[in-house]
Amino acid sequence: MGGLMRAPDFWRKTGGAAFWLAPIGWIWGAVSGWRMRAAPGVHASVPVVAVGNFTVGGAGKTPTTAALIELARRAGFSPVVMTRGYGGRLAGPVRVDPTRHDSAEVGDEPLLHARTAPTIVARDRRQGVRFVETCGADLVLLDDGFQNPTLAKGLSLVVVDRGYGLGNGRVMPAGPLRAPLAVQLARASALVVIDSGEEETTGLAGLLDDARRRGLPVFTARMVLHEPERFTGRRLLAWAGIGRPEKFAATLAAAGAETVELVAFADHQRLEEVEAERLLARAAARGLDLVTTEKDAARLIGATSPMAMRLALASRVAAVDLVFDDEAAVVALLAGLRRATTR
Repeated sequence: MGGLMRAPDFWRKTGGAAFWLAPIGWIWGAVSGWRMRAAPGVHASVPVVAVGNFTVGGAGKTPTTAALIELARRAGFSPVVMTRGYGGRLAGPVRVDPTRHDSAEVGDEPLLHARTAPTIVARDRRQGVRFVETCGADLVLLDDGFQNPTLAKGLSLVVVDRGYGLGNGRVMPAGPLRAPLAVQLARASALVVIDSGEEETTGLAGLLDDARRRGLPVFTARMVLHEPERFTGRRLLAWAGIGRPEKFAATLAAAGAETVELVAFADHQRLEEVEAERLLARAAARGLDLVTTEKDAARLIGATSPMAMRLALASRVAAVDLVFDDEAAVVALLAGLRRATTR
């Protein structure tokens, strides 16, 4: 099974293909901007916090959502996570049960969230929010959905990858933006800038200045590796099918790995037998330890093909947490939402 698209290299450049695709980007931007300006179709009985990003691809929405679960509890909420379940076949609404569901049914990210909070997969967000209201939760953490106008949001936290930023700043397909930046900034409540050890991209300072001029809080956060000593001094073959696999490699390098060779797959890609065999052979030939992400490992749970089962057993899982530099400020923002909803 193939994965979703990886960001093309020209999304970091303004010339070439980006220039020629710009007229299509203007059309896409007009449509997506109009859609974002639409009035919300559903007002849930509990507040909704959307975690999104300005661009296509992985900026860190899932680890940010995971971090917000605990911070929301500190603010007095009993949160539930709601997601579309990319890569899974179940349309929902369904509550994810890690002991019963696998990634082929509900996707990889919901399995991770369900370890720490009630998690609902729902392609139709209207049905999903009605289902959530029966779960006893008093806050919905919406993993993705910032640009979708279906649900009214109490807060929209937009994640920005320090190493990628906005790419070339153009709208799809000329660049990675999902909608014109001004339209998106006008609907954001705060920015979360994630540092994974990569060099800061050009143009990020301008975005943050613009956000602050609009009065948006800008939170900074770091990807922190569990048990980094397991990777210090190791020669690693890292494989990952996430939005930005190079960010995973940078995190391992920052932990002190001697060598990090990266094999990148498309986001949410489920590996075929031949791909698993190649990874095993390459690691053996070069004397490297296989390592992967929690999301990729989740897609191997329940694998029945021999090579996929071998790969699952051979690969170390590098678990990471997103840690806010000022957790108290994030808790205060969420607590303000709680106060507003109890008046």
